[in-house]
Amino acid sequence: MKTVYRVLAYAIAALVAVQSAAIGYAVFAQMNWIETGGTLDKAAFETGAPGTGAMIFHALDGGVVLLLSLALLVVSFFAKIPQGVRWAVIVLVCTIVQIALGTLSHMLAAIGAVHGAVALVLFGVAVMTAMRARKPAAVEETVPANVA
Repeated sequence: MKTVYRVLAYAIAALVAVQSAAIGYAVFAQMNWIETGGTLDKAAFETGAPGTGAMIFHALDGGVVLLLSLALLVVSFFAKIPQGVRWAVIVLVCTIVQIALGTLSHMLAAIGAVHGAVALVLFGVAVMTAMRARKPAAVEETVPANVA
């Protein structure tokens, strides 16, 4: 179960990285399209302007990250990793905050900046969670008393 825990945590980090790549591609593809004479409006999204698919992928990938975060929490109860449940909860909370910020950024674009920053936090927390699963548990070493 420790391996499953570690793989799930690394998978979450990897998917966050893929999400950031997808949204980066979408923004630059649309900027390029605008610079070459394209017009970006609601109709352009409906007709499949460059980068539209990447934006949809970005949103759907967020749902996958949420599912993996929930799976990580379930696995954490069986993995017997010191503070494993705590770190799984932190990953889940960061994921929920990330999704909420992404949704709220549709109402206020400035929230999108916070959404990007929290993505970095989620990536770091997921990597940290995976790395903690590799550390052996602390064991107290008993020192024999000097016998005279």
